[in-house]
Amino acid sequence: MRKGELTKLRIIERAAYLFNEKGYAATTMQDIMDATGLTKGAIYRSFTNKDEIAIEAFQYAGQVLCQHFSAAVDSQNTIIGKIVAMCGIYRDTAYNPPIQGGCPFLNTAVESDHSFPVLRDHAVLAYKQMLGFIQSLLLQGIQSGELRSDMDTESTASFLFSSIEGAIMASRLTRDNRHVSYAMDNIKQLLGAYKA
Repeated sequence: MRKGELTKLRIIERAAYLFNEKGYAATTMQDIMDATGLTKGAIYRSFTNKDEIAIEAFQYAGQVLCQHFSAAVDSQNTIIGKIVAMCGIYRDTAYNPPIQGGCPFLNTAVESDHSFPVLRDHAVLAYKQMLGFIQSLLLQGIQSGELRSDMDTESTASFLFSSIEGAIMASRLTRDNRHVSYAMDNIKQLLGAYKA
């Protein structure tokens, strides 16, 4: 990797954690300069503006999260186990989330809803991709005979994702992981009810 590419990656990595912890609106260029040790000019040689950094930082955070999800899925042999393991990466979301600052999807979705339409488009795309991934796992479970064929995979995927994201929010807000535990218990019960 060339020096310019390494510099750009350093900016993206550090900015991803800053944005996830402080939010996009509250993170200043000075914060990014402090976190990277770079001058404003050095940052602007890699990026046109803060919005461009925010978009690439969100995409980077999504890639990091996907690596956690992939490892969780690969560690299990059943579809139910894979889905529960995915939710489990947020088991200690109050104190030790997989990405510093909490769930980048949740944080970005809330902040970008009205104030940052370009980033919102990226959050919507990430949401659709995640729903599609969960739905594909459910379809695999039906095809393999693990899950019943009468499951509505689209609504179930939406419910599963919404449940865990809501539980992440509640656990981070209250600094109490029991909300994620409750969601995981109910997710296990729901999926167990669809066992073939």
